[in-house]
Amino acid sequence: MNKPRVVVFGYSEVGYVCLECLLQREVNVVAVFSHQDDPGENHWFRSVPQLAQAHGLPLFTPESLKAPVWEQRLREELRPDLIFSFYYRRLIPMRLLDLAPLGAFNMHGSLLPKYRGKAPVNWAVLNGEDHGGATLHHMVAKPDAGDVVDQERVPIGERDPAAVVMRRVVAAARQVLERRLEQLLAGTAPREPQAAAAATYFGGRTPEDGRIDWRWPARRSFNLVRAVTRPYPGAFADFPDGRRLIVWWAEPEPAEPGAPPGTILSNQPLRIAAGDGILTVTDYEWQAAPG
Repeated sequence: MNKPRVVVFGYSEVGYVCLECLLQREVNVVAVFSHQDDPGENHWFRSVPQLAQAHGLPLFTPESLKAPVWEQRLREELRPDLIFSFYYRRLIPMRLLDLAPLGAFNMHGSLLPKYRGKAPVNWAVLNGEDHGGATLHHMVAKPDAGDVVDQERVPIGERDPAAVVMRRVVAAARQVLERRLEQLLAGTAPREPQAAAAATYFGGRTPEDGRIDWRWPARRSFNLVRAVTRPYPGAFADFPDGRRLIVWWAEPEPAEPGAPPGTILSNQPLRIAAGDGILTVTDYEWQAAPG
């Protein structure tokens, strides 16, 4: 009996670990679609393209999947029985997903239906959640809305930075994939409809979304710092003297600030008044503010 033909769309550390899992389980991966690395991005994760090339797999990094050539190539040359999307960054058209008779499945970094959309781990940390997770789900036209195959929950400590949580989510993603792989290959993967009424959606984040608003409570600013500290771009604030403060770590204090939000209360240590409390900045750098 021929092994199902599997096409993987993947990127980032989840993409690497899940592709690695398939290869170690000797799944018949016939092609990998990924992305060229953005030179302006901090590449803290391992390379899916390098892993594919190391195993002699056909590798494609198209700027868009909308061109008819990709449907033709998938239909006539790659002929997938099963499609996986592991942190692939672009929308895969349904006409491509429909080519796989065993289905198309996406690995998402939250416990769906919560935190549909981009950067779910960062958003969960920013919002002060105490848990997150990984969800494998059937792919449909609407992103992250398909029936759930399986989920794995991970804790988020109140002081955990996003990178720590992300490592837990990566491990959870591999655990889910390994647990359900035989069913996926056999076309018998379970499906549990998502509770649409409970769904939340968050969009992609940009460096500008790391801006601190000193009117926020100190705890909220601390959560932002946790969400975007290294290896992410970092939280920041601009000051009237033309300096930009990049905050890599800080500690919230419930004390009465006694000054307007954003006031530097002391330099050693660097303590800044918030809307409710004080933020003591312990890892930081000063830069010239843009413009």
